[in-house]
Amino acid sequence: MGKEKQTIAIDGIEYTEDQLGDEQKILINHLMDLDRKINSTQFNLAQLQVGRDAFMGMLKESLETSAETNGDAGE
Repeated sequence: MGKEKQTIAIDGIEYTEDQLGDEQKILINHLMDLDRKINSTQFNLAQLQVGRDAFMGMLKESLETSAETNGDAGE
């Protein structure tokens, strides 16, 4: 069986690999790599945001505990 031709769609137009020049193939490779990096960065950002929220929650809890402790000591 023959190998299926890979296609890429740009602005609704599909191109096969044999329709692209070397420079165009390189540009597509750059775009694919950048898409991977963007997705990875978005994943990392989501992790960082959850971590920040967790630390903020811990800080607020610590401040509440300190306020309660300080309030009790003054009575």
